[in-house]
Amino acid sequence: MEFGKIIISETAAASASPQDIVNSNISVVNLMREEKIEEDFIHPDALMSYYLDYYTSQYTQGNFAQFVYNSAWNLELNELIAEALELVGAPQHLALFQQQCKKVQLMSTVKRDKFFKGKLEGVNPIRDLMNHDHFFEIEENLVALNAAFLQSHPDTQILSVEAMFAALEEFLGHQIQRA
Repeated sequence: MEFGKIIISETAAASASPQDIVNSNISVVNLMREEKIEEDFIHPDALMSYYLDYYTSQYTQGNFAQFVYNSAWNLELNELIAEALELVGAPQHLALFQQQCKKVQLMSTVKRDKFFKGKLEGVNPIRDLMNHDHFFEIEENLVALNAAFLQSHPDTQILSVEAMFAALEEFLGHQIQRA
């Protein structure tokens, strides 16, 4: 049975920072994972938001090559990110993502394997071929779009921290250990 809710804390929902809303969703998804809930049982749009944030932070911190390297070029993840970019309304980012994915797909397996066996830092011509700074010029703010998507989602519930735990505990059928 799927947990049919996306949960955001009241504190995050009241925050002026869109990243707080995204982080609240991430915290809930991480808690569900810690409780050994398989991804098939986590709300699919909560997961999409989670992975969109992963992509955004990887690209922001180290460009596209860092995303490719750290995600180990996971095609299922790439599909989720493309779907997320479309869902949140980021057509320019989606076009860039598809263009960058095509670049990696057209790369020879030998070159791709060499990239994964090497280090991301230092001299790395394969990394440099993958990187594209256009991401930073696109006016679509992925964090703001992601947060707006979460806030306006029909399955989103804004709850106090205590109510968040209660909803998850009801789903799990046991109490969650709190730090």
